[in-house]
Amino acid sequence: MKSYNINKGIGRTVEFKGLKAQYLFIFAGGLLAVLVLVMVLYMAGSNSYVCLVIGGGCASITVWKTFSLNKKYGQYGLMKVGAKKRHPQYILCRKRVHHYLRFTAKAIRP
Repeated sequence: MKSYNINKGIGRTVEFKGLKAQYLFIFAGGLLAVLVLVMVLYMAGSNSYVCLVIGGGCASITVWKTFSLNKKYGQYGLMKVGAKKRHPQYILCRKRVHHYLRFTAKAIRP
């Protein structure tokens, strides 16, 4: 039986077969979701060959996409892309100036 080294040192990130950091969770979660999908299809009465084809196709797409994301973005790149999408490009202020002056004048009065 083969043994795989998962962690290669203290303070270093977890790596398995080239997958690093959050890609391991995406990989495991994707394959678990495919397994659940195949089990639900099989219990619903679908043909077993259809279940195998759908499961194999979805699993191969999951593996391929996870490794391509790992190669494209690297260890922390996917988190940086997600943070960039949440950050607004512009800060807009469409209220009139007197609104702010009136509000501050009310706040100053006792």
